[in-house]
Amino acid sequence: MLTKKQPIPQGSVIIQEKPFVYNLSSKFRTERCDFCFKEGQLSKCSVCRYVYYCGRTCQKEAWTLHKLECQHLKAISPRILPDAARLLARLIKILAKGGDSIKSYYTEKNFRTFKDLMSHYTEIKNDTGKMEHLSSLYGVLFKFFDGEMLPNSADLMGMYGRMCVNSFSICNQELHSIGTGIYLAASVVDHSCKPNAVVTFEGTTLTMRALETLPVLDWSKIFISYIDVIALKKERQNELEANYYFLCQCPGCVGPEPIIEMTGAACPNKECGSCIDSSSIKAGNTCSSCDAVITEDFIKEYQDVTDTTAMHLENMKETAYLDVCKVFLKRHEGLLYKYNVKHVKMLDMAFESSIEFGKFQDATQYGLQLIKSYYKYYGKIHPMTGVLHLKLGKLLLHENNLRASLEHLKKAKEILEITHGITSPIFKEHLLPLYHQAVYSN
Repeated sequence: MLTKKQPIPQGSVIIQEKPFVYNLSSKFRTERCDFCFKEGQLSKCSVCRYVYYCGRTCQKEAWTLHKLECQHLKAISPRILPDAARLLARLIKILAKGGDSIKSYYTEKNFRTFKDLMSHYTEIKNDTGKMEHLSSLYGVLFKFFDGEMLPNSADLMGMYGRMCVNSFSICNQELHSIGTGIYLAASVVDHSCKPNAVVTFEGTTLTMRALETLPVLDWSKIFISYIDVIALKKERQNELEANYYFLCQCPGCVGPEPIIEMTGAACPNKECGSCIDSSSIKAGNTCSSCDAVITEDFIKEYQDVTDTTAMHLENMKETAYLDVCKVFLKRHEGLLYKYNVKHVKMLDMAFESSIEFGKFQDATQYGLQLIKSYYKYYGKIHPMTGVLHLKLGKLLLHENNLRASLEHLKKAKEILEITHGITSPIFKEHLLPLYHQAVYSN
């Protein structure tokens, strides 16, 4: 465990812990072990036939908690319990069994318990959306527990508030969310849109590493990002206020923002590639680089594609449609600047969808366009950037473009060694075999 006097080299583990409470997303319940989250050949729980395990060891380890919910899950079958309801139900059971005395240490002497987490009781009570959600969860849990006594309203609201504000999205090695967990020690770390630490997961184990060398262990100066930072400052601050009840004053929010590029229009002259400031765009103005004239039709088309892109991005939060992405990326040409955040997000969706549907050549082209945007918004050392390099290396190796593949895999190796560590599955099992194959093939 790190001490206050130690300098913290880049890539050092700051915190590593198991969750206080967690659950697998219901959409993966037949694909992943409910205990360790691994994929593979699974077997149903013979009683509830709701959850799946990868083997007897995980089933035995899970039974301490699962036995508290097993009969209830059996009773509601074949209905699916909403993820938030299951997590809250597990939290209620854990606390009833003495879970409020569990300590999770972030230094040799400092620890946090569940009650140390901020509940934001007043803010939750005044939040209409959260109160409606809690009310619906109460109705679900009342039926789920079938007559068992639930906590009183004040205690339940406190549990719910701590769950909402302090939960981590548990991600697989490629940074896709597969579950939710509460980690007591890790919750001590605050947010910044310009973080100097990052969280990754191996199964349900959380690991926090330093993205840069830190002079000493000062918890007031260690930050992770609670949200995706590819967004305008106003959007980030609104999301943080809505979900975490604070106004972000980090360097990324207080300092200057590249707003012109983030919302920019592309020069109408496709050969130019310059950015047009959308906030002061007027018909008759010209591009400062090539003197291309901005027309009224161009402005209307830019505004229309910006609005409709925003709408479709919102609609595709859960499921991205490749054909829709392709249509919009075509419309973006000559209208949205290459670093416009709406264009970047649509490009990201197209990249992931192309891989999912086996359109690997399309994915390669989208990924190559995307990488510069990742460097701009996430930085050179970030798990998102590292994973994108890894995916591009794999795609290019598949296309037999050996030199380009090796270049991306080298960059992935440099980044993932810091963000995930050399013992992580993504480094050992995914990156290194591809890297060695590319080296020997070249």
